[in-house]
Amino acid sequence: MRRREFITLLGGAAAWPLAALAQQATMPVIGLLHSASPEAFAPFLTALREGLSEAGFIDGQNVRIDLRWAEGHYDRLPAMAKELVGQQVALIVAGGRRPAGVGRQGGNDHGSDRVHWQ
Repeated sequence: MRRREFITLLGGAAAWPLAALAQQATMPVIGLLHSASPEAFAPFLTALREGLSEAGFIDGQNVRIDLRWAEGHYDRLPAMAKELVGQQVALIVAGGRRPAGVGRQGGNDHGSDRVHWQ
């Protein structure tokens, strides 16, 4: 699968759980958690926002993207994941080399969906 197709698919996957939440009074939130720094992933964020936009979700208008970057400090990931779960975000998108274990440690008692990419 090509990168652009994957990003579009990811944007659609991110939008799916938000469709039901969009009719609520509060704005749904997507939590993005990554082990690296934001500079290297600027093209991904642009593509994610474009994919969400194509599905009718505009960051800051009817959905909010809450970003968390560990910047190589893997020990920060569990606390960041717990913080996102505690905020009851609609979706957690996790990326990097170690976030799969972080999801288990961070818990998921509030029904947030998760998507992982590397």
